[in-house]
Amino acid sequence: MDKTKTFHISNETGRLDKFLSDELNEHSRSQVQSWIKEGLVTVNDEEAKANYKIQNGDIIHVTMKEPEEIDAQPEDIAIDIVYEDADVVVVNKASGMVVHPSIGHASGTLVNALLYHVKDLSGINGKIRPGIVHRIDKDTSGLLMVAKNDLAHEKLAEQLQEKTAKREYIALVHGVIENDKGTIDAPIGRDPKNRKKFTVIQGGKESVTHFEVIERFSEYTLLRLNLETGRTHQIRVHLEYIGHRMAGDPLYGPRKTLEGEGQFLHAASLSFVHPRTGEQLTFTAPLPDDFNETLDWVRRR
Repeated sequence: MDKTKTFHISNETGRLDKFLSDELNEHSRSQVQSWIKEGLVTVNDEEAKANYKIQNGDIIHVTMKEPEEIDAQPEDIAIDIVYEDADVVVVNKASGMVVHPSIGHASGTLVNALLYHVKDLSGINGKIRPGIVHRIDKDTSGLLMVAKNDLAHEKLAEQLQEKTAKREYIALVHGVIENDKGTIDAPIGRDPKNRKKFTVIQGGKESVTHFEVIERFSEYTLLRLNLETGRTHQIRVHLEYIGHRMAGDPLYGPRKTLEGEGQFLHAASLSFVHPRTGEQLTFTAPLPDDFNETLDWVRRR
C-alpha cells in the first residue's frame, strides 16, 4: 500500500529532490526523483520538478509508491559450492554477481542460482533473500555462508552478532602502508552528502577492522583484513578513512588505475561453528585469476 507524507517548509532552502532524499533517508535520491517524474510529489498542490528551489511556506506532499514485488525464481547459473550438508551451504561467489534480487537486479543473482541448485533454503529473510545470512558487495568475490533451514539461519546469524564467526579478506590498496599491522576502530554511518555511500561519522555504528600487511609494492599494498563487525562497505570505508583506498573501487577509490571490474577485494576465509553439530568449520578460497594477474602485473612494475 502506498504511503503519503506532508512537509511544511520553514527555514529550509535548496533543491526539492535533495531535501526529500535527506528527509526520507531510507529511500535513495534516484527513487525520490522517480516519484517526482511520475507526478507523485506536489508543492502547494502543483506538480514540481526535481530542481525546484523550496521556499518558506511551501507545503510538499509526497506519495511514496511501493515498489513492485520481486519474486525470485530459480535459474540455472553456475556457482562454486565449496561445502553443503543438510543445514549449511558455503559458496565461493564470483566477482560481479549480486547476492540477492532487488530493483534493477531481478535476476542473475546468487539467490536465483541457489534456488536452482540447492532448493531448500531458510525462509527467515522472505522470498527475496532466502538463506542469506550475510552479504558481500557485487564486485567482491569470495566466501558466503547460506542457511538451508531457519534453525541454522538463527544460529549462524547469532555467531555474526556475537562476533564468533570469523571472516578474513584480502585487499589491494593504494599507497604503501608502513605499519605491519593495525586496527581501524571508527564508527560508520550513511554519508549525508551522498546517500549511496557510507562514511566514518560521529554517531555512526561501532565498526572495527584489523589489518596485516602481506606484501608491499612501489605504489600499492596487499592486505589481510579481519572484521569484528559487519557494516555495509566497512572495509572500503575504513581504508578510505586511513588514506589507502582500495584499488579498483568505483565508489570510494580514485579514478580507475588498474585493469579489472570493481574493487580488488576477496573474502578468502570463513570460520564458524556448525549450527547443529557444534563442529568448528573453516573454509578458504584462493584469489580469483584476474586478481592474481593484477598482482603479477604490479610486481613486475
